[in-house]
Formats: sequence, C-alpha cells, structure tokens
Amino acid sequence: MNNGRILSIFLAIYVVVTSVFFESGCSNHEESQAKDTLRVDIGNEITTVDPARTEVAPDFRVVNDLFAGLLDFDQSNRPIPGLASSFEISHDGKTYIFHLRHGLKFSDGSPITATDFVYSWQRLVDPKTAGAYGFLLNGVVNAEAIMKGTMSAKSLGVSAPDPYTFVVELVHPMNEFLTYLTAPAVDVVPEKTIEKYGDTWIDPKNIVTSGAYTLTDHVMNGYILATKNPNFYAANTVTINRVKYFPLTDTNVSLNTYRAGALDTTWQNVPIDKFAMIKKEFSTQLHVTTWEKTIFFNFNMHLNKYANNLKLRQALSMAIDRKTLVDSVLKSGQKPIYSIVTPTIENGKYAMVEYDWANLDNEKRIRMAQQLYKEAGYSKNNPLKITLEYRNNDLDKKTALAMASMWQSVLGVQVNLENLEYKSLLQSLYKGDFDIAEGNWGADYNSVTTYTPLYRCNNGNNHSFYCNSKYDNILEAASSMANLDAQEALYKDAIKIANDDYATIQLYEPSHQRLVNPRVKGYQIDNNYLDNVQSKWFTLAN
Repeated sequence: MNNGRILSIFLAIYVVVTSVFFESGCSNHEESQAKDTLRVDIGNEITTVDPARTEVAPDFRVVNDLFAGLLDFDQSNRPIPGLASSFEISHDGKTYIFHLRHGLKFSDGSPITATDFVYSWQRLVDPKTAGAYGFLLNGVVNAEAIMKGTMSAKSLGVSAPDPYTFVVELVHPMNEFLTYLTAPAVDVVPEKTIEKYGDTWIDPKNIVTSGAYTLTDHVMNGYILATKNPNFYAANTVTINRVKYFPLTDTNVSLNTYRAGALDTTWQNVPIDKFAMIKKEFSTQLHVTTWEKTIFFNFNMHLNKYANNLKLRQALSMAIDRKTLVDSVLKSGQKPIYSIVTPTIENGKYAMVEYDWANLDNEKRIRMAQQLYKEAGYSKNNPLKITLEYRNNDLDKKTALAMASMWQSVLGVQVNLENLEYKSLLQSLYKGDFDIAEGNWGADYNSVTTYTPLYRCNNGNNHSFYCNSKYDNILEAASSMANLDAQEALYKDAIKIANDDYATIQLYEPSHQRLVNPRVKGYQIDNNYLDNVQSKWFTLAN
C-alpha cells in the first residue's frame, strides 16, 4: 500500500471520527450547531469554487450553494426566476432583456447590479480566465471571437442600460439559451474582490458570494464549511444555517459515516458490492434514480494507433458487452448506451440515434469485432497493448476490470490497469498524457447541447482530442436554426457522425444511488435526473 493511499484512508477515518465526535456533542453549543448543519458527502476534493472555472461534480455541488445567476432551477431541473425576476425576448429571438430584483446584495453587503453581470460574463469568455464552460455563451454577439483571442472581452454583446436591466444580444435565435442560464458558469461574481485578490479571491478569508451561502472554512481533504448568507435576496426562505461538505473518496467510508449518523447525504454512489444489502437495510433511505449522464472511455487521438485506425476504435468498442456489464457486474440501476448522447435527454428525442450494431446478438457482435480487429492489423499473436486509466473507486474498478477481461477474451488485447486519484486522472486527461482513460459527462441542462459540444474540435472538455470539421459545421448550423424540427434533424446528423467515428467508448448511463437521512426534509431526489442540488431547498427535522 503506497503512502498516498495510507494518507487517504487516515484522512477519511479522521473525518468519520471527528464528525461522530461533534455529532455526539462535546458541548451544548456544538450539539446545537450539529443539529443545524447539513452534512454532505461530495465524493472528492473540489478543484475550485470559482463559477467560471468549475468543471466537475464536487465543485458544482458547492458552487450551486455559493453563487446565483439570472435564472435559478427547481428540483426537476427547470429554469425559474433567480436574481432576475422576469425577462423579455424580442420577436426575432435575438435580444433578451432581464429585469433584476431590486435590493440585491453580495455577501459583503455591496449591491449586485446589471453591471456585475456584464463583468461576470465578459470574464467567463475572456481567454485569460480559461473557463471550460465559456461555450455556453457562444451564441452571444462576439463571444466566439473573444474566446479565440481576436476581440476584447469588452466587445461581448451584453449591456447594462441601468442598474436593474441586463441586455443580451445573440447572433441568432437559440432555443436552448434559457436552459444554459441555469449553469453556475454564468452566475454573478464580485469584480472588486476578484480585481483585488486575483486567483486567491476564492479563499475563505477573501471570498464574496452571491448565493444562499458563503464559504467559511476549507480544510484540504478534510471538509468545507459554508454558512448562510444573510444578504441573499431570499435569505428568509433558507432554513439551514450551515452546510459541511466532506470529500469522502471511498464509498465504504461514506457508508460507515452515514451509518454512524455523521452524514445526512452520501455522494452519487454507494459501495457496489454492498448494493443489495444497503437496499435491504435502508429501504426507505436509499434512492436509485436514472442519472442524465454518460460513462465512457476516451481514446487518446494524439496517438497514431487510435487517430489513424477507425477499425481498431470500433473493434474495441464492439468487444464490450454493455448489457453484461450493467446487469451482471455493476447491478445497481445503470443502463447500457450506444451513442454519445443518452436515450433520455430531451425526453428521448435522440434515443434511436445509436451505433448501427446496437441490437446485434452477442455472437454476431463478437465476430464483427474480431474481424475489425484483424483488419486493423492486430491479432492474438500480434496483440494490441493498452494502458487503461480509471478513478480509484469500487464502481470504476469493476468497470475497468470487466473491460480488460472482455478485450482479452474477445480480441486477445493485453491490458495494463492504472487506478488514479480523481485529480491525477483529470491532469492526465488535460495534458493528453494517457492511452485510454475513463471519462464521464453529466448533463447541466435538459438539452442535447449539453453533450454535443464535448466533441467539437478544440473544446476544453474534449479529452479524446477528436476533431471532425463536418461535425462542427453541422452543430454550427443547428445552433442557429429557429425551426425546431429542422434543428433536431441536424443534431441527429451530427450525433451519427461522432458515433460512426467512435470518438469514445460509450458504456452506460449511470444511476444516482444516494442515502438520505430522514431528518432531511424537502428533498425531491427522485425527480432530479441531473443531480444538480442546492442546500437551500432543504430543511432539517431534529
């Protein structure tokens, strides 16, 4: 066992012990605080709480509590009024006028005005910010030129004619634009604080927030503490005073912490080997819900063996028996997928756009995979050698082991498995320093465009480094198409191109498997297919 693993276990045990200690009550004050503190497992240490730079699920869980935008979202992931109480759209669909609530304040008491939104959106698209979600504003006038570095961020098509009015000019109508505005990347941030502190503006001692909570403390690999923001416009509806987030990477530690009464909600998975037992033990507390997300593995298209060998990519994808993977290996509510998008996005509009072999029986699928592997230049006597990287948790380990076994038995591929801490895996993906590596993408809103940008050339989240100009051109045409039926047809064409190119190895649509303590009230978890969560929804019954 390496030192890093020992340290991780020690820290996890420390979290459990200290949490239980405080829950048991070493003083009346601490016991009172525990009763008024929502304790949340977020699965991993966060990478940032800067909305413009947020990319991964643990970050989103915290940032959704700390910051707010023009629009909010409800527990069914539908856009609702947020810091803007209302909006208007021009007849040509290219101008949006948002009317801010009066009396809005940041957590330090300074006013939030339309000018703050101008700054926040300009900052998001500024290349110096390196915001991975800048693409959300692609349809705004001059946004793409700004992100390419050919225009100043000040030229973005947004304006503040008065403190309460924020105007957005689009290049073309965008049917999905309002759904984009529920993402944290477009939340409002404090210009003065950022200009004063630079990258350290998000430190607890410096941070100024716009949402229901503000950041109070952050112990790396220990916990994050947020406290209620009294200046939040709807503070009188926020009943929980503190939220404590724990980055418990080990689902077994998370389960034991929950059992000890020191967690109110676990993260997005329970220990897969114990799923049946947990379902029986916590029949009313375990919630299993389809998760609008894809789990896949990235080919590194910087490597010639993948970039120049479509037949190899297809063979490796076809050799994976997805149904066996989810039904016999994972066995906790996952569903096989055969496309870069899920069959559930936009209520199933794109469910029929999938690999053309998706419904082949196993024998035919295997024969076809073996023939493609041979035509790609490999055989059992001349095997492909793969290093497969995945996150170090029990679910992903089972997935990787199953893939390696299927590749070896069907094709004779030699696989070296490497399990990595989440941050290390992300670094490998960003640097392109991998062979084949695990990826995942959770929907941020209920639109097919939550998935399709992932495969655009030079997209910051395109970790397979796939690039097909035909795909990009179709997406560009679709984004400006006002006719919904014509737009849908174009998106289907684009999806088919990426599917046929085998940009990634798509495996399954996961499920939420979350334990929720009965004292947490108001959580409509079974309707939340995106798993975008805000603590302000809940109350605690003690």
